[in-house]
Amino acid sequence: MQGARQTATIPIKNRCARSAALALVPFLLAGCGGFSVWPFGDSRSTEASRKPADATEYRCDGAKGFFVRPLDAGAVWLIAPDREIRLTKTRDVQGARYVAGRVVLEITGETATLLDPPANFSGCKRAAAPRSRRGEAEPPSS
Repeated sequence: MQGARQTATIPIKNRCARSAALALVPFLLAGCGGFSVWPFGDSRSTEASRKPADATEYRCDGAKGFFVRPLDAGAVWLIAPDREIRLTKTRDVQGARYVAGRVVLEITGETATLLDPPANFSGCKRAAAPRSRRGEAEPPSS
């Protein structure tokens, strides 16, 4: 049969191999770095700073710490590990003393003490200003 056309049939083994090869292509491309099949965002992203805007960080003994943000009228916003509270400044103390009920925050220069019964944050020091990408210290928040 000279004019008859012959059709090529692919054996089942070759079809499975071709399907497997096509299924592996995305993973091979991901290995090159130019393509990602990870569905949960950019794997190269870095964690954002946990420091609140316009706040000063204090690091204390026992790996404790808190943040203080200045407010108007001489008050501060205390951002503690378990809660946030507004403290008002008292007038009769040297340095800075802020109070709200039983919570007392005393700031003297670069050091601070926070009494938040039953917790006691002692030996607290103002954290060093983070460095910018150019290696310069960022301006301290007040």
